[in-house]
Amino acid sequence: MVVAGAVPVVLTLVGTGTANAEPEQFAPVSRSDAAIADAVADEAPQWPAADVPNVRPYQGTRIPEDTLTSLQWARPIPKGEYLAPLEALHAPVAVAPVPPIAPPPGMLRFGDVQVESPEWLPREQAIQINDGSAQAEANLATFLDSVGMERTRSDRVASQTIGAAAIGATAGAAFASPFALIGAGVGGGIGLAIGLPFAPIGLAAAPLGAAYGFGLMAAPLAAIGAGIGAGVGMTAALAAPPRALEAAPATAAPAEQVLDETVEG
Repeated sequence: MVVAGAVPVVLTLVGTGTANAEPEQFAPVSRSDAAIADAVADEAPQWPAADVPNVRPYQGTRIPEDTLTSLQWARPIPKGEYLAPLEALHAPVAVAPVPPIAPPPGMLRFGDVQVESPEWLPREQAIQINDGSAQAEANLATFLDSVGMERTRSDRVASQTIGAAAIGATAGAAFASPFALIGAGVGGGIGLAIGLPFAPIGLAAAPLGAAYGFGLMAAPLAAIGAGIGAGVGMTAALAAPPRALEAAPATAAPAEQVLDETVEG
Protein backbone atom coordinates (compact mmCIF):
# COMPACT_ATOMS: atom_id res chain seq x y z
CA MET A 1 0.00 0.00 0.00
CA VAL A 2 2.85 2.37 0.80
CA VAL A 3 4.56 1.66 -2.52
CA ALA A 4 1.32 2.00 -4.48
CA GLY A 5 0.62 5.31 -2.83
CA ALA A 6 4.10 6.61 -3.55
CA VAL A 7 4.01 5.83 -7.28
CA PRO A 8 1.85 8.85 -8.28
CA VAL A 9 3.99 11.16 -6.18
CA VAL A 10 7.19 9.89 -7.79
CA LEU A 11 5.74 10.22 -11.27
CA THR A 12 4.62 13.76 -10.50
CA LEU A 13 8.05 14.77 -9.21
CA VAL A 14 9.78 13.18 -12.21
CA GLY A 15 7.46 14.93 -14.62
CA THR A 16 8.00 18.27 -12.89
CA GLY A 17 11.76 17.88 -12.93
CA THR A 18 11.79 16.97 -16.60
CA ALA A 19 9.65 19.93 -17.50
CA ASN A 20 11.89 22.31 -15.58
CA ALA A 21 15.03 20.86 -17.17
CA GLU A 22 13.86 21.41 -20.73
CA PRO A 23 15.10 24.69 -22.25
CA GLU A 24 12.46 27.26 -22.97
CA GLN A 25 11.87 27.66 -26.69
CA PHE A 26 9.07 30.19 -26.78
CA ALA A 27 8.90 32.99 -29.31
CA PRO A 28 9.62 36.42 -27.86
CA VAL A 29 6.63 38.62 -27.17
CA SER A 30 6.22 42.35 -27.01
CA ARG A 31 5.81 44.33 -23.79
CA SER A 32 2.08 44.81 -24.40
CA ASP A 33 1.55 41.07 -24.97
CA ALA A 34 3.40 40.30 -21.74
CA ALA A 35 1.28 42.80 -19.80
CA ILE A 36 -1.95 41.23 -21.13
CA ALA A 37 -0.71 37.75 -20.25
CA ASP A 38 0.11 38.83 -16.69
CA ALA A 39 -3.33 40.41 -16.26
CA VAL A 40 -5.09 37.26 -17.45
CA ALA A 41 -2.97 35.11 -15.15
CA ASP A 42 -3.86 37.32 -12.15
CA GLU A 43 -7.58 37.05 -12.89
CA ALA A 44 -7.62 33.26 -13.42
CA PRO A 45 -8.24 31.18 -10.28
CA GLN A 46 -5.07 29.68 -8.88
CA TRP A 47 -4.58 26.51 -6.93
CA PRO A 48 -5.54 26.15 -4.13
CA ALA A 49 -7.73 29.23 -4.40
CA ALA A 50 -9.64 27.52 -7.25
CA ASP A 51 -12.44 25.07 -6.58
CA VAL A 52 -11.07 21.70 -5.52
CA PRO A 53 -11.86 19.16 -8.26
CA ASN A 54 -13.87 15.99 -7.72
CA VAL A 55 -15.50 17.15 -4.50
CA ARG A 56 -19.11 16.16 -3.92
CA PRO A 57 -20.20 17.51 -0.54
CA TYR A 58 -22.53 15.22 1.38
CA GLN A 59 -25.78 16.98 2.15
CA GLY A 60 -28.39 15.30 4.29
CA THR A 61 -30.39 15.51 7.47
CA ARG A 62 -28.70 15.10 10.82
CA ILE A 63 -28.70 11.51 12.03
CA PRO A 64 -30.50 11.14 15.39
CA GLU A 65 -28.37 9.96 18.27
CA ASP A 66 -30.24 6.66 18.64
CA THR A 67 -30.11 5.84 14.91
CA LEU A 68 -27.17 3.59 14.13
CA THR A 69 -27.14 3.97 10.34
CA SER A 70 -26.11 6.56 7.80
CA LEU A 71 -28.34 5.23 5.00
CA GLN A 72 -30.90 8.02 4.92
CA TRP A 73 -32.76 6.40 2.01
CA ALA A 74 -33.36 3.24 4.04
CA ARG A 75 -36.90 1.96 4.60
CA PRO A 76 -38.55 0.68 7.77
CA ILE A 77 -38.57 -3.00 8.60
CA PRO A 78 -41.23 -4.56 6.36
CA LYS A 79 -44.25 -6.17 7.99
CA GLY A 80 -44.76 -9.89 7.62
CA GLU A 81 -48.53 -10.22 7.32
CA TYR A 82 -48.26 -11.28 3.68
CA LEU A 83 -45.82 -13.69 2.06
CA ALA A 84 -46.06 -14.37 -1.66
CA PRO A 85 -45.74 -17.90 -3.02
CA LEU A 86 -42.52 -18.97 -4.69
CA GLU A 87 -43.26 -19.24 -8.40
CA ALA A 88 -42.48 -17.96 -11.92
CA LEU A 89 -38.71 -17.68 -11.47
CA HIS A 90 -36.59 -16.88 -14.50
CA ALA A 91 -33.09 -15.83 -15.53
CA PRO A 92 -31.78 -12.59 -13.98
CA VAL A 93 -32.95 -9.35 -15.59
CA ALA A 94 -32.30 -5.70 -14.78
CA VAL A 95 -34.40 -4.46 -11.86
CA ALA A 96 -34.48 -1.41 -9.63
CA PRO A 97 -32.16 -1.65 -6.60
CA VAL A 98 -33.91 -2.69 -3.42
CA PRO A 99 -33.55 0.00 -0.71
CA PRO A 100 -31.80 -1.14 2.48
CA ILE A 101 -33.69 -1.59 5.72
CA ALA A 102 -32.99 0.73 8.66
CA PRO A 103 -32.33 -0.86 12.07
CA PRO A 104 -34.47 -0.06 15.11
CA PRO A 105 -33.10 2.71 17.36
CA GLY A 106 -30.07 1.65 19.35
CA MET A 107 -29.92 -1.81 17.77
CA LEU A 108 -27.49 -3.74 15.60
CA ARG A 109 -29.44 -5.47 12.84
CA PHE A 110 -28.27 -8.50 10.88
CA GLY A 111 -31.24 -9.41 8.74
CA ASP A 112 -33.95 -10.78 11.01
CA VAL A 113 -31.53 -10.87 13.97
CA GLN A 114 -31.43 -7.76 16.15
CA VAL A 115 -29.26 -7.19 19.22
CA GLU A 116 -28.75 -4.13 21.36
CA SER A 117 -25.57 -2.27 20.53
CA PRO A 118 -23.09 -2.79 23.40
CA GLU A 119 -21.91 0.24 25.31
CA TRP A 120 -18.25 -0.46 24.56
CA LEU A 121 -18.83 -0.34 20.80
CA PRO A 122 -18.24 3.19 19.41
CA ARG A 123 -21.18 4.69 17.56
CA GLU A 124 -19.18 5.11 14.35
CA GLN A 125 -18.33 1.39 14.26
CA ALA A 126 -21.95 0.46 15.03
CA ILE A 127 -23.09 2.58 12.08
CA GLN A 128 -20.54 0.93 9.80
CA ILE A 129 -21.67 -2.55 10.91
CA ASN A 130 -25.34 -1.77 10.33
CA ASP A 131 -24.66 -0.14 6.98
CA GLY A 132 -22.64 -3.11 5.75
CA SER A 133 -25.23 -5.61 6.88
CA ALA A 134 -28.10 -3.61 5.37
CA GLN A 135 -26.30 -3.21 2.05
CA ALA A 136 -25.54 -6.94 1.86
CA GLU A 137 -29.18 -7.73 2.58
CA ALA A 138 -30.39 -5.21 -0.01
CA ASN A 139 -28.01 -6.58 -2.66
CA LEU A 140 -29.27 -10.11 -2.08
CA ALA A 141 -32.89 -8.94 -2.25
CA THR A 142 -32.14 -7.10 -5.50
CA PHE A 143 -30.74 -10.29 -7.03
CA LEU A 144 -33.78 -12.27 -5.91
CA ASP A 145 -36.03 -9.63 -7.46
CA SER A 146 -34.07 -9.96 -10.71
CA VAL A 147 -34.97 -13.66 -10.99
CA GLY A 148 -38.68 -12.95 -10.57
CA MET A 149 -39.16 -13.38 -6.83
CA GLU A 150 -41.90 -11.22 -5.34
CA ARG A 151 -40.71 -8.53 -2.95
CA THR A 152 -42.17 -9.96 0.27
CA ARG A 153 -40.53 -13.30 -0.47
CA SER A 154 -37.20 -11.75 -1.48
CA ASP A 155 -37.19 -9.65 1.70
CA ARG A 156 -37.90 -12.76 3.75
CA VAL A 157 -35.17 -14.80 2.07
CA ALA A 158 -32.58 -12.01 2.28
CA SER A 159 -33.26 -11.21 5.94
CA GLN A 160 -33.23 -14.84 7.08
CA THR A 161 -30.08 -15.57 5.08
CA ILE A 162 -28.14 -12.65 6.61
CA GLY A 163 -29.50 -13.34 10.10
CA ALA A 164 -28.67 -17.05 10.01
CA ALA A 165 -25.22 -16.26 8.61
CA ALA A 166 -24.56 -13.95 11.57
CA ILE A 167 -25.68 -16.65 14.02
CA GLY A 168 -23.53 -19.23 12.27
CA ALA A 169 -20.49 -16.96 12.31
CA THR A 170 -20.97 -16.33 16.03
CA ALA A 171 -21.32 -20.04 16.72
CA GLY A 172 -18.21 -20.81 14.67
CA ALA A 173 -16.19 -18.15 16.45
CA ALA A 174 -17.39 -19.39 19.84
CA PHE A 175 -16.42 -22.96 18.94
CA ALA A 176 -12.99 -21.74 17.84
CA SER A 177 -12.42 -19.55 20.89
CA PRO A 178 -10.21 -22.05 22.80
CA PHE A 179 -7.98 -22.53 19.77
CA ALA A 180 -8.09 -18.80 19.06
CA LEU A 181 -6.84 -18.05 22.58
CA ILE A 182 -3.94 -20.40 22.02
CA GLY A 183 -3.24 -18.70 18.70
CA ALA A 184 -3.39 -15.32 20.40
CA GLY A 185 -0.85 -16.43 23.00
CA VAL A 186 1.52 -17.81 20.39
CA GLY A 187 1.12 -14.78 18.14
CA GLY A 188 1.62 -12.38 21.04
CA GLY A 189 4.78 -14.21 22.12
CA ILE A 190 6.22 -14.12 18.62
CA GLY A 191 5.36 -10.45 18.26
CA LEU A 192 6.98 -9.66 21.61
CA ALA A 193 10.13 -11.54 20.68
CA ILE A 194 10.37 -9.68 17.38
CA GLY A 195 9.60 -6.24 18.79
CA LEU A 196 11.52 -6.43 22.06
CA PRO A 197 14.87 -5.37 20.54
CA PHE A 198 13.14 -2.24 19.21
CA ALA A 199 11.47 -1.29 22.51
CA PRO A 200 9.52 0.72 23.38
CA ILE A 201 8.03 1.15 19.89
CA GLY A 202 8.60 -2.50 19.05
CA LEU A 203 6.41 -3.60 21.96
CA ALA A 204 3.38 -2.78 19.81
CA ALA A 205 4.16 -5.96 17.86
CA ALA A 206 2.90 -8.07 20.79
CA PRO A 207 -0.79 -7.08 20.61
CA LEU A 208 -0.63 -7.12 16.82
CA GLY A 209 0.71 -10.65 16.88
CA ALA A 210 -1.93 -11.69 19.40
CA ALA A 211 -4.70 -10.27 17.24
CA TYR A 212 -3.29 -11.97 14.16
CA GLY A 213 -3.02 -15.32 15.96
CA PHE A 214 -6.57 -15.02 17.28
CA GLY A 215 -7.99 -14.16 13.89
CA LEU A 216 -5.98 -16.86 12.15
CA MET A 217 -7.70 -19.50 14.27
CA ALA A 218 -11.16 -17.96 14.63
CA ALA A 219 -11.74 -16.59 11.13
CA PRO A 220 -11.91 -19.93 9.24
CA LEU A 221 -14.44 -21.50 11.60
CA ALA A 222 -16.45 -18.28 11.71
CA ALA A 223 -16.56 -18.26 7.90
CA ILE A 224 -17.63 -21.90 7.81
CA GLY A 225 -20.33 -21.21 10.38
CA ALA A 226 -21.54 -18.22 8.40
CA GLY A 227 -21.77 -20.30 5.23
CA ILE A 228 -23.70 -23.08 6.94
CA GLY A 229 -26.01 -20.60 8.63
CA ALA A 230 -26.67 -18.75 5.38
CA GLY A 231 -27.60 -21.99 3.65
CA VAL A 232 -29.94 -23.03 6.44
CA GLY A 233 -31.58 -19.61 6.61
CA MET A 234 -32.11 -19.39 2.85
CA THR A 235 -33.56 -22.90 2.70
CA ALA A 236 -35.98 -22.17 5.53
CA ALA A 237 -37.11 -18.90 3.95
CA LEU A 238 -37.63 -20.49 0.54
CA ALA A 239 -39.67 -23.31 2.08
CA ALA A 240 -41.84 -21.00 4.22
CA PRO A 241 -45.52 -21.38 3.23
CA PRO A 242 -47.20 -18.31 1.72
CA ARG A 243 -49.47 -16.17 3.87
CA ALA A 244 -52.50 -14.26 2.64
CA LEU A 245 -53.65 -10.91 4.00
CA GLU A 246 -57.12 -12.24 4.78
CA ALA A 247 -58.57 -15.62 5.55
CA ALA A 248 -59.81 -17.59 2.57
CA PRO A 249 -63.59 -17.35 2.00
CA ALA A 250 -65.69 -20.22 3.31
CA THR A 251 -66.24 -22.87 0.67
CA ALA A 252 -69.76 -23.80 -0.35
CA ALA A 253 -71.23 -27.02 1.03
CA PRO A 254 -71.22 -29.99 -1.35
CA ALA A 255 -74.42 -30.52 -3.35
CA GLU A 256 -75.14 -33.86 -1.64
CA GLN A 257 -75.04 -32.19 1.79
CA VAL A 258 -77.41 -29.42 0.63
CA LEU A 259 -79.81 -32.01 -0.85
CA ASP A 260 -79.81 -34.07 2.37
CA GLU A 261 -80.51 -30.97 4.51
CA THR A 262 -83.36 -29.98 2.15
CA VAL A 263 -84.97 -33.47 2.32
CA GLU A 264 -84.68 -33.62 6.10
CA GLY A 265 -86.27 -30.18 6.37
